[in-house]
Amino acid sequence: MNPTFITTHGIPIRNLWHMLLYAWNEMPDIKLSTLGDIEDAPTLDALLKLMLAKLIRQRLRIGLGRDYANESGEIKNIRGRINFTQSLKRDSFRQGLAYCEYQTYQINVPKNQIIRSTLHQLHLHDLFKALEGIDVIELNADTIARVRANCKDKDYRLMLSICELIARNKMPTIFSGDYLQPNIDADVLTLHLIYERFVANFYRFHLNRWLVTAQKHLHWHQTFSTTLLPIMKPDLMLEEKSSGKILIIDTKFTAKSLIENQWGKQSFDSTHLYQLYAYLKTQEHLSEKHRQAVGILLYPTVNGNELSEVIPFQGISMRVESIDLSAEWQAIEKRLMEIIES
Repeated sequence: MNPTFITTHGIPIRNLWHMLLYAWNEMPDIKLSTLGDIEDAPTLDALLKLMLAKLIRQRLRIGLGRDYANESGEIKNIRGRINFTQSLKRDSFRQGLAYCEYQTYQINVPKNQIIRSTLHQLHLHDLFKALEGIDVIELNADTIARVRANCKDKDYRLMLSICELIARNKMPTIFSGDYLQPNIDADVLTLHLIYERFVANFYRFHLNRWLVTAQKHLHWHQTFSTTLLPIMKPDLMLEEKSSGKILIIDTKFTAKSLIENQWGKQSFDSTHLYQLYAYLKTQEHLSEKHRQAVGILLYPTVNGNELSEVIPFQGISMRVESIDLSAEWQAIEKRLMEIIES
């Protein structure tokens, strides 16, 4: 594969697009996967900009989506609901008017406002002008997520997902105050979230025989009272419907699956293992299936450097597995299924 099509983290751009589709809870299909020159984008930011431009051009050809929007004001013909307080305050009735609150079906609605505001932020001037008549608003990632949740059209859901991710990337990661803040690689934080959601939604789509739960809150079941214990939320809990078999999976987007100890020897990251051990050990008393649960640390790798190790420890079964994100996409999907089926 041409190296210009690879991100700085070693992930081919086409694979990253597949991961994004799963992360956004959209099943990849041929139409979306071949929407254009995906590989022309050298970075995640460039990919988001490219795909947003292609999707909005596609939408402009068939017409922008419309929604009902709330309007209010003095009008001659009564529409919607009369606001008597405002009408009397403005002396509207004497002028043959009424202050009404009503709805109109229009394009100047939040989903289009978000897209136009993002186009402005990305300096896509031609497309920005093509959406003239739509307000520019201040972008907020959480607001975008709420608007996206109410969208029925797949292309709008994708465009708003791109806008949300762009908005989150623009959010500051280092703040002033009384505490020192480490420098944070925003790209790594974004890819960690994409990787986590991609794995979760991939299994939701493909594991019909399993109940897949993301970010399930596990309880410590302590006998003493304290509010200081950390919250336990593994990335994924899988329960096979027929047998009750439980898998607890934690995804770890790290630069290296193995670390070097003080003597220069490679080893597993102890903090990751301790975390997984706590997830399993604290649930043992609940049932026999919890005592037989298997914990999996799932790392991404590139260039064929895969891990697959079983670590039995004090009656608890833990595994360290990895997925080569530089492989062909079919191989990635096959590997994800093998990790569960094994």
